[in-house]
Amino acid sequence: MKENCYDAGETDVIVIGAGHAGIEAAMAASKLGLSVILFTLSNDAVGNMPCNPSIGGSGKGHLVFEIDALGGQMGLAADKVTLQSRTLNLGKGPAVHSKRVQADRGVYRDYMKSLLENQKGLTLRQGRIIDIDFDGRDGSVKGVLTSQRAYWHCRAVIICTGTYLSSRTITGETIELSGPDGMRSAPELSASLARAGIRLMRFKTGTPPRIHSDSIDYSRLELQEGERFILPFSCRTSEDAFENFKQLPCYIAYTNERTHEIIRNNLDKSPLYSGVIEGVGPRYCPSIEDKVVRFADKCRHQLFVEPCGKNTKEMYLQGFSSSLPEEVQLEMLHSISGFEHAVMMRTAYAIEYDCADPTQLYPTLEFKDHPGLYGAGQFNGSSGYEEAAAQGLIAGINAAMKLLSRPSVILPRESSYIGTLIDDLVTKGTAEPYRIMTSRSEYRLLLRQDNARDRLTPIGRAAGLVGDTEYEDFLLYQYQTKEETKRLEDTFILPDSGINDLLCRLGMDPISNKISLADLLRRPHIDYEDLSAFDPDRPKLKRRVISVVQTEIKYEGYIKRQQKEVARRQKLERIPIPPDIDYNKIAGLRIEARQKLSLLRPTSIGQASRISGVSPADISVLIIRLSSRERSRQENKTQ
Repeated sequence: MKENCYDAGETDVIVIGAGHAGIEAAMAASKLGLSVILFTLSNDAVGNMPCNPSIGGSGKGHLVFEIDALGGQMGLAADKVTLQSRTLNLGKGPAVHSKRVQADRGVYRDYMKSLLENQKGLTLRQGRIIDIDFDGRDGSVKGVLTSQRAYWHCRAVIICTGTYLSSRTITGETIELSGPDGMRSAPELSASLARAGIRLMRFKTGTPPRIHSDSIDYSRLELQEGERFILPFSCRTSEDAFENFKQLPCYIAYTNERTHEIIRNNLDKSPLYSGVIEGVGPRYCPSIEDKVVRFADKCRHQLFVEPCGKNTKEMYLQGFSSSLPEEVQLEMLHSISGFEHAVMMRTAYAIEYDCADPTQLYPTLEFKDHPGLYGAGQFNGSSGYEEAAAQGLIAGINAAMKLLSRPSVILPRESSYIGTLIDDLVTKGTAEPYRIMTSRSEYRLLLRQDNARDRLTPIGRAAGLVGDTEYEDFLLYQYQTKEETKRLEDTFILPDSGINDLLCRLGMDPISNKISLADLLRRPHIDYEDLSAFDPDRPKLKRRVISVVQTEIKYEGYIKRQQKEVARRQKLERIPIPPDIDYNKIAGLRIEARQKLSLLRPTSIGQASRISGVSPADISVLIIRLSSRERSRQENKTQ
């Protein structure tokens, strides 16, 4: 590799790709004191949002709160570029409440680029990595080679390439070797990884057209306004930051039978159905032609019309992704009410790309066979900005921890959605672009948005990413939460206080004896604000504190039940599996279990129990074998 190249220097960590994963990885490693070079195909595309200009959403919003609690960047950036904010699933329980903001795409890029440029120890470098150099003895990382023939020595590499590895964009019969937004593809790096023995998969995603705002008849669309009170993503953003904030509106449109007829009449031109597209697409974000075929009984599909920024006329048409020819897309578009004269500013396209089989990774996101090599984001088979940022943060932390000879940070499933995401990827793998959803967690009531700080800020502090000011604010928040919970339990009101009038209005049984505010709060349909008239001495608290107090009191029984389940599961997680164990020599394991365990090499019994094809009986055999091995080890030590 070093032939015909020049020695460019050395650094601790090289991050490949400055998307959402790369930003978090580079910032984390540099904040922990390491020298970092962040390579990007273009300095003008840092933090690009090639698809939906939004942050958060169902399940995804949880990830953003967790990233912030650990000391990451996405939540704070999203607060600064918010155009509209909504909390989804408010008609359901607090476990699935998910914040989502429409973001200013251009301002987000500028903010993230400035953040990187001003971070000590971090160098943002435009350049294309075409090869990674591995040690022939143990497969560890030694350095990287750029397209300019510059060889950089390093001790760790974090791959955050998004959808650029051997990527090609497809619109009808037009196929281009390109990444998103016309950026250059990266086939050389893909070939380098394949030569190193890394298993690659072929995935596909897509994006809808962008429409000129002035060409849309908004009077024909449904208005979708933002929420009245905006709670920021980041604990570093003041709750008053959005007071008197003017939000931009979004709109809802619908396809119709004419739209569907156009699609059905042109399916022979669809690369999705003609066999041109080879990659596997996301199940939960299908193209409009895929939706029309799969849900043939539906007479219409909902579309969301969303601004891309304050200073642009581009509107994003969520739900209208397509790879049909441009002329067909225009015909489809003009069939939609309000879009009869719509002007397309960017054509929809599908994109195929290479990614790594994530079962090759440890929960630290380091490759098992290549020490010092880490993967994050869509490179690991996931989809979405939030999933990418979460993995980038963990990869950056763990690369730094390893180089600093400090303990790795591994988030178990019961700790966070980040832990669930990573555990799913490295333990189960994925046959399609993976998307986080609240339904993927067994512990949803414990992993709410409002308690992300309680769960993860101590971990971020121990790692070194949560500063003194943020941690002092966290300790104050915890103190206030505890004190207010106790106060509500200890404060009683009498029947003659007027409380029965409220209970009757809400259709509830009146009280005949004194009752605590906490017990009143446990009743359905009563919230913290309803009790304000009967609680004149209550302290003035932030909404973050009130949210946690109310939920913890209302769902106390359910929370304790889940905590007991977590304690039971943790016993399995605490049983380590030695890395040198030979599963083929363990009598009683089924053949499939031996094959899966040998391939995935789980680090604990808990992780092994979640591998598809490993039965409870196999786990029992494994536990007996490990117990026997430990007894033998102890006996040898005493001899």
